[in-house]
Amino acid sequence: MTARIERPLSPHIQTYRWTLTMALSIVHRATGIALYVGTLLLAWWLIAAASGPAAYAHVQAFSGSIIGRLIVFGYTWALMHHMLSGIRHFVWDLGYGFKANEREALTWGALIGGIVLTVLVWIIAYAIGGGR
Repeated sequence: MTARIERPLSPHIQTYRWTLTMALSIVHRATGIALYVGTLLLAWWLIAAASGPAAYAHVQAFSGSIIGRLIVFGYTWALMHHMLSGIRHFVWDLGYGFKANEREALTWGALIGGIVLTVLVWIIAYAIGGGR
């Protein structure tokens, strides 16, 4: 009789060597969850704007604080990264970008592009808004 080999029935994370593509696939899911939370904050802002100056002032005070700006900056990054990762997944759904070098290029493009777009959005917002 042959000895039974103890191994997982299905592949586990410990089995695989981590790659940037794997990590950003997980980050894509996390940014999707973050967008839900950020959209609640966006809804709070819209409801406050419709409710009157006092309610709007509270939201503006929160979003103008350091914590509020960090949250809005994170929401902006999550939005940009999730969008670019979604485009990456769409390219894969079309049947392209599966070669190792193409997969890496798409992944790096989503990572760097999300950061660059976030910084650009904030630079433009500060230029238009005067740093308010």
